[in-house]
Amino acid sequence: MPHLSLVTPCYNEEANVVDLYEQVKAVVEKLEGYTYEHIFIDNASTDDTVGKLRELAAKDERVRVIINARNFGHIRSPYYALLQGTGDAVILLAADLQDPPPVIAELVAKWEEGAKVVAAIKTSSEESRIMYAIRTLYYRLVTRLADVKLLQHFTGFGLYDQHIIKILRGIDDPYPYLRGIISEIGFDVARVSFKQPQRKRGKTSNNFYTLYDMAMLGITSHSRIPMRMASMAGFFASVLSALVGFGYLVAKLLFWYKFELGLAPVVVGLFLMSSALLFFVGMLGEYVSSIYVHVRKIPLVLERERINFPADRMESLAPLSGPPPPPPRPTKAKAKPKSESDTDDAERKAS
Repeated sequence: MPHLSLVTPCYNEEANVVDLYEQVKAVVEKLEGYTYEHIFIDNASTDDTVGKLRELAAKDERVRVIINARNFGHIRSPYYALLQGTGDAVILLAADLQDPPPVIAELVAKWEEGAKVVAAIKTSSEESRIMYAIRTLYYRLVTRLADVKLLQHFTGFGLYDQHIIKILRGIDDPYPYLRGIISEIGFDVARVSFKQPQRKRGKTSNNFYTLYDMAMLGITSHSRIPMRMASMAGFFASVLSALVGFGYLVAKLLFWYKFELGLAPVVVGLFLMSSALLFFVGMLGEYVSSIYVHVRKIPLVLERERINFPADRMESLAPLSGPPPPPPRPTKAKAKPKSESDTDDAERKAS
């Protein structure tokens, strides 16, 4: 009987987790021939989210809860939770009900047809039209810059076959960009479209910084074009500066007493070059910080507590790829020390 793992990251979602649990339960229990578990990972919420999750876990053993030791951010915690799913298929959906639970049935139907990855794509949204337009422009920009073709309006909401999950476990990335990794591994992706509803309860934890972090991660993780643009822009700017300087020199030599240089060209050129330099230094800093994060080899998440997980759960989370463990090294049996009586007998035999 196929087993599904539903995975939901949470942060300050006390108003939504119970409703989400009920909706997911109603949808999955209608799927014939399936068992399931619902894994919630709490990212150090400051409200009563953990209390609500404890109550759900107490009355339903299919609810499993991971409580993080601290807030590990909106990138690492959901990815880590995804890797904990051991079902034949793992479904990731947000706790704010903006990933509609009824779409789960469509995701499973595509998986039954043979798809290893089924992505839920936002074709429209009840959020601000300006934000949706900005997101559209961003996805188009990243699609042009990235080395691989990224899925547009894909937030991670979707279904992943256990074969894909095992591959993800073998990827050693302390700050993973899930949307890009799914495109990198190269499997065909089935798509299910949905209209994103507006958040009804609670306050979103996304802000300008988290959105900017996600945007820059998508660029720096999968494209070298910005740094090449910086090199080319520096080259053309130096050529242009040389030509302008030569033109001013010629004009001054031909019209020595009539042509005045003034400060305007100097000020304009200084501000133009300074702004361009700051932009590309900032871009360079993004790449350097990405290298720094990878060099540190920090764990994705450190857990404070697990609820309703089997004791042997971690043994089944071995990656699909990676070198096999080394065989056990043979050990030589130590020679038994000779006693004094053995030594005396040997001397008598020798004589």
